[in-house]
Amino acid sequence: MNNKKIIIFKTIDNMADFVIAQWKTISEKAIKGKGYFSVALSGGRTPEFLYKKLSNKRTLPWNKTHVFLTDERYVPYEDEENNLHMINNTLLTRVSIPKKNVHPISTSEVTPLESAEKYEEDLISFFRTAETALPKFDLILLGIGEDGHTASLFPETPSLKEIRHFAVTVSPKDKTKKDRITITFPVINMAKNIVFLVTGGNKAKIVKDVIEGKNNLLPAAMVEPEKGKLFFLLDESAGSLLKKD
Repeated sequence: MNNKKIIIFKTIDNMADFVIAQWKTISEKAIKGKGYFSVALSGGRTPEFLYKKLSNKRTLPWNKTHVFLTDERYVPYEDEENNLHMINNTLLTRVSIPKKNVHPISTSEVTPLESAEKYEEDLISFFRTAETALPKFDLILLGIGEDGHTASLFPETPSLKEIRHFAVTVSPKDKTKKDRITITFPVINMAKNIVFLVTGGNKAKIVKDVIEGKNNLLPAAMVEPEKGKLFFLLDESAGSLLKKD
Protein backbone atom coordinates (compact mmCIF):
# COMPACT_ATOMS: atom_id res chain seq x y z
CA MET A 1 0.00 0.00 0.00
CA ASN A 2 1.86 3.07 -1.23
CA ASN A 3 -0.27 5.40 0.89
CA LYS A 4 0.98 3.80 4.14
CA LYS A 5 3.57 5.59 6.28
CA ILE A 6 5.31 4.20 9.35
CA ILE A 7 6.97 6.74 11.61
CA ILE A 8 8.81 5.94 14.84
CA PHE A 9 9.18 8.70 17.44
CA LYS A 10 11.63 9.03 20.29
CA THR A 11 8.98 10.43 22.62
CA ILE A 12 5.21 10.54 22.84
CA ASP A 13 5.57 14.31 22.93
CA ASN A 14 7.11 14.25 19.44
CA MET A 15 4.30 11.97 18.28
CA ALA A 16 1.67 14.35 19.61
CA ASP A 17 3.32 17.31 17.87
CA PHE A 18 3.21 15.40 14.57
CA VAL A 19 -0.49 14.60 14.96
CA ILE A 20 -1.32 18.20 15.85
CA ALA A 21 0.51 19.42 12.75
CA GLN A 22 -1.43 16.92 10.62
CA TRP A 23 -4.68 17.94 12.32
CA LYS A 24 -4.02 21.58 11.45
CA THR A 25 -3.20 20.84 7.80
CA ILE A 26 -6.09 18.41 7.28
CA SER A 27 -8.66 20.61 9.03
CA GLU A 28 -7.68 23.74 7.10
CA LYS A 29 -7.90 21.88 3.79
CA ALA A 30 -11.27 20.33 4.69
CA ILE A 31 -12.78 23.63 5.81
CA LYS A 32 -11.53 25.41 2.71
CA GLY A 33 -13.06 22.69 0.54
CA LYS A 34 -16.44 22.08 2.17
CA GLY A 35 -16.80 24.33 5.20
CA TYR A 36 -16.19 21.84 8.02
CA PHE A 37 -13.69 19.30 9.39
CA SER A 38 -14.86 15.89 10.64
CA VAL A 39 -12.79 13.73 12.98
CA ALA A 40 -13.45 10.49 14.86
CA LEU A 41 -11.57 10.09 18.15
CA SER A 42 -10.72 6.96 20.10
CA GLY A 43 -10.20 6.33 23.80
CA GLY A 44 -7.08 5.00 25.48
CA ARG A 45 -4.00 6.25 27.30
CA THR A 46 -1.93 7.26 24.27
CA PRO A 47 -4.55 9.58 22.73
CA GLU A 48 -5.30 10.99 26.19
CA PHE A 49 -1.84 12.58 26.19
CA LEU A 50 -2.48 13.93 22.69
CA TYR A 51 -5.86 15.40 23.65
CA LYS A 52 -4.39 17.29 26.61
CA LYS A 53 -1.77 18.84 24.36
CA LEU A 54 -4.31 19.50 21.61
CA SER A 55 -6.51 21.36 24.08
CA ASN A 56 -3.89 24.12 24.25
CA LYS A 57 -4.25 24.81 20.52
CA ARG A 58 -6.94 27.44 20.85
CA THR A 59 -6.37 28.84 17.37
CA LEU A 60 -7.45 25.65 15.62
CA PRO A 61 -10.83 26.05 13.85
CA TRP A 62 -12.89 24.44 16.63
CA ASN A 63 -16.09 26.23 15.60
CA LYS A 64 -16.00 24.36 12.28
CA THR A 65 -14.78 21.04 13.72
CA HIS A 66 -17.18 18.13 14.21
CA VAL A 67 -16.04 15.48 16.67
CA PHE A 68 -17.34 11.90 16.57
CA LEU A 69 -16.20 8.78 18.46
CA THR A 70 -14.80 5.63 16.92
CA ASP A 71 -16.30 3.52 19.68
CA GLU A 72 -17.72 3.53 23.17
CA ARG A 73 -18.22 1.14 26.06
CA TYR A 74 -21.85 0.64 27.03
CA VAL A 75 -21.38 2.25 30.43
CA PRO A 76 -22.86 5.44 31.93
CA TYR A 77 -21.22 8.72 31.00
CA GLU A 78 -19.98 9.12 34.60
CA ASP A 79 -18.07 5.82 34.44
CA GLU A 80 -14.28 6.14 34.22
CA GLU A 81 -14.31 3.71 31.26
CA ASN A 82 -16.56 5.97 29.19
CA ASN A 83 -14.54 7.34 26.26
CA LEU A 84 -16.56 10.54 25.87
CA HIS A 85 -16.05 11.30 29.55
CA MET A 86 -12.26 11.16 29.06
CA ILE A 87 -12.32 13.10 25.78
CA ASN A 88 -14.51 15.80 27.31
CA ASN A 89 -12.26 16.18 30.36
CA THR A 90 -9.00 16.27 28.41
CA LEU A 91 -10.06 18.18 25.31
CA LEU A 92 -13.58 19.24 24.48
CA THR A 93 -14.42 21.23 27.61
CA ARG A 94 -11.12 23.10 27.23
CA VAL A 95 -11.71 24.45 23.72
CA SER A 96 -14.40 26.60 22.12
CA ILE A 97 -16.25 23.88 20.25
CA PRO A 98 -20.03 24.32 19.89
CA LYS A 99 -22.03 21.65 21.71
CA LYS A 100 -23.86 20.77 18.49
CA ASN A 101 -20.49 19.89 16.91
CA VAL A 102 -19.91 17.02 19.36
CA HIS A 103 -21.51 13.74 18.30
CA PRO A 104 -21.46 11.27 21.20
CA ILE A 105 -22.33 7.61 21.22
CA SER A 106 -25.15 7.80 23.74
CA THR A 107 -25.19 5.02 26.34
CA SER A 108 -28.42 6.12 28.02
CA GLU A 109 -30.50 3.93 25.70
CA VAL A 110 -32.08 0.75 27.08
CA THR A 111 -29.81 -1.57 25.08
CA PRO A 112 -26.45 -1.34 23.27
CA LEU A 113 -28.30 -2.05 20.00
CA GLU A 114 -30.46 1.05 20.48
CA SER A 115 -27.30 3.08 21.14
CA ALA A 116 -25.73 1.76 17.94
CA GLU A 117 -28.86 2.51 15.91
CA LYS A 118 -29.03 6.06 17.29
CA TYR A 119 -25.37 6.67 16.46
CA GLU A 120 -25.81 5.31 12.95
CA GLU A 121 -28.72 7.70 12.46
CA ASP A 122 -26.48 10.59 13.54
CA LEU A 123 -23.79 9.51 11.05
CA ILE A 124 -26.34 9.26 8.24
CA SER A 125 -27.89 12.61 9.13
CA PHE A 126 -24.58 14.47 9.39
CA PHE A 127 -22.96 13.07 6.27
CA ARG A 128 -26.30 13.05 4.41
CA THR A 129 -25.53 9.61 3.08
CA ALA A 130 -27.70 7.87 0.55
CA GLU A 131 -28.30 4.18 1.19
CA THR A 132 -25.38 3.24 -1.01
CA ALA A 133 -23.00 5.96 0.22
CA LEU A 134 -20.76 6.02 3.27
CA PRO A 135 -19.66 8.65 5.76
CA LYS A 136 -16.29 10.08 4.76
CA PHE A 137 -14.28 11.35 7.72
CA ASP A 138 -11.42 13.75 7.15
CA LEU A 139 -9.47 12.09 9.97
CA ILE A 140 -9.85 9.02 12.18
CA LEU A 141 -7.57 8.32 15.15
CA LEU A 142 -7.18 4.67 16.13
CA GLY A 143 -5.19 2.48 18.50
CA ILE A 144 -4.19 -1.18 18.46
CA GLY A 145 -4.91 -3.56 21.34
CA GLU A 146 -2.58 -6.39 22.31
CA ASP A 147 -5.06 -8.79 20.67
CA GLY A 148 -5.01 -6.77 17.46
CA HIS A 149 -8.37 -5.05 17.94
CA THR A 150 -8.94 -1.49 16.82
CA ALA A 151 -11.86 0.78 17.73
CA SER A 152 -14.06 -1.94 19.28
CA LEU A 153 -13.61 -4.35 16.39
CA PHE A 154 -12.37 -7.46 18.18
CA PRO A 155 -10.94 -10.66 16.66
CA GLU A 156 -13.43 -13.38 15.79
CA THR A 157 -16.54 -11.25 16.26
CA PRO A 158 -19.32 -10.77 13.67
CA SER A 159 -18.52 -7.04 13.51
CA LEU A 160 -15.49 -7.77 11.32
CA LYS A 161 -17.75 -8.92 8.48
CA GLU A 162 -20.28 -6.10 8.77
CA ILE A 163 -20.74 -4.33 5.44
CA ARG A 164 -24.24 -2.86 5.74
CA HIS A 165 -24.24 -0.88 8.99
CA PHE A 166 -22.12 2.12 9.93
CA ALA A 167 -22.27 1.36 13.67
CA VAL A 168 -22.81 -1.96 15.45
CA THR A 169 -22.70 -3.53 18.89
CA VAL A 170 -19.86 -5.83 19.94
CA SER A 171 -19.75 -8.28 22.82
CA PRO A 172 -16.08 -9.17 23.51
CA LYS A 173 -15.39 -12.86 24.08
CA ASP A 174 -13.78 -11.89 27.37
CA LYS A 175 -16.89 -11.55 29.50
CA THR A 176 -15.07 -9.28 31.94
CA LYS A 177 -15.13 -6.61 29.22
CA LYS A 178 -18.15 -4.39 28.68
CA ASP A 179 -20.35 -4.46 25.57
CA ARG A 180 -19.31 -1.86 23.01
CA ILE A 181 -20.65 0.24 20.18
CA THR A 182 -18.26 0.80 17.28
CA ILE A 183 -18.05 2.22 13.80
CA THR A 184 -17.42 -0.44 11.16
CA PHE A 185 -14.73 -1.12 8.56
CA PRO A 186 -16.69 0.36 5.64
CA VAL A 187 -16.71 3.70 7.51
CA ILE A 188 -13.09 3.46 8.66
CA ASN A 189 -11.74 2.53 5.24
CA MET A 190 -13.59 5.39 3.55
CA ALA A 191 -11.72 8.00 5.63
CA LYS A 192 -9.34 10.43 3.96
CA ASN A 193 -6.74 10.06 6.73
CA ILE A 194 -6.33 7.27 9.29
CA VAL A 195 -3.78 7.56 12.07
CA PHE A 196 -2.80 4.70 14.40
CA LEU A 197 -1.19 5.80 17.68
CA VAL A 198 0.69 2.99 19.41
CA THR A 199 3.07 3.09 22.37
CA GLY A 200 4.77 0.57 24.64
CA GLY A 201 6.82 -2.60 24.31
CA ASN A 202 3.74 -4.71 25.10
CA LYS A 203 2.43 -3.71 21.66
CA ALA A 204 5.65 -4.54 19.74
CA LYS A 205 4.64 -8.04 18.64
CA ILE A 206 1.14 -7.14 17.53
CA VAL A 207 2.46 -4.08 15.68
CA LYS A 208 4.89 -6.32 13.80
CA ASP A 209 2.08 -8.76 12.92
CA VAL A 210 -0.22 -5.99 11.74
CA ILE A 211 2.30 -3.99 9.72
CA GLU A 212 4.36 -6.81 8.26
CA GLY A 213 1.33 -8.86 7.32
CA LYS A 214 1.86 -11.90 9.51
CA ASN A 215 -1.86 -12.15 10.22
CA ASN A 216 -4.31 -10.34 7.95
CA LEU A 217 -7.22 -11.56 10.09
CA LEU A 218 -6.24 -9.18 12.86
CA PRO A 219 -8.78 -6.34 12.94
CA ALA A 220 -6.09 -3.63 12.83
CA ALA A 221 -4.63 -5.28 9.72
CA MET A 222 -8.04 -4.97 8.04
CA VAL A 223 -7.75 -1.19 8.04
CA GLU A 224 -7.01 -0.49 4.39
CA PRO A 225 -8.30 2.89 3.25
CA GLU A 226 -9.73 2.84 -0.26
CA LYS A 227 -8.18 6.16 -1.27
CA GLY A 228 -7.02 7.75 1.96
CA LYS A 229 -3.68 7.95 3.73
CA LEU A 230 -2.71 5.52 6.49
CA PHE A 231 -0.21 6.44 9.22
CA PHE A 232 1.30 4.14 11.83
CA LEU A 233 2.80 6.38 14.52
CA LEU A 234 4.86 4.38 17.00
CA ASP A 235 7.20 5.03 19.87
CA GLU A 236 10.54 3.20 19.82
CA SER A 237 9.28 0.42 22.08
CA ALA A 238 6.19 -0.32 19.98
CA GLY A 239 8.28 -0.32 16.79
CA SER A 240 11.21 -2.31 18.20
CA LEU A 241 10.47 -5.57 16.36
CA LEU A 242 9.90 -4.09 12.90
CA LYS A 243 12.39 -4.84 10.16
CA LYS A 244 14.92 -2.08 9.74
CA ASP A 245 15.16 -0.61 6.25
